[in-house]
Amino acid sequence: MSGGVEWALHCCVVLTSVEEPIPATKLAELHDVSASYLAKQLQALSRAGLVRSVQGKAGGYVLTREPGSITVLDVVEAVDGPAAAFTCTEIRQRGPLATPAESCTTPCPIARAMSGADAAWREALRAVSIADLALDVAETSGPSAMTRVSAWLTAPQG
Repeated sequence: MSGGVEWALHCCVVLTSVEEPIPATKLAELHDVSASYLAKQLQALSRAGLVRSVQGKAGGYVLTREPGSITVLDVVEAVDGPAAAFTCTEIRQRGPLATPAESCTTPCPIARAMSGADAAWREALRAVSIADLALDVAETSGPSAMTRVSAWLTAPQG
């Protein structure tokens, strides 16, 4: 999983604390990350329909849906794509003791194990929403954490 996933998730969580668009540069400054790299993650979220870019002087990014309807898996797939983490190359059909292709009627135990792990991982990420993460921030960082984030994000720049 790319580092962009972490950045995108943090941005989605902090966007739950505001109602107005927040510029990518402000989000990058809040997280002390590269503005140009973060912009790529925000563009990926926008292409996936998770955030919307608002143009103009008061422009920036806003969530397109309620935070409870955006899952961690939605963000992961927006940034890194939907491909499985493991790709079987049928290595058992190679080498001096290769199994003939016609004998490979089911996936090998390694492919099955990796497929099962991928499915479990996706289900776990599908079960957690951006709203869940925002609530957890409030529980672990204190009830005023998200209010402080909102105040900082919406303070006039100067």
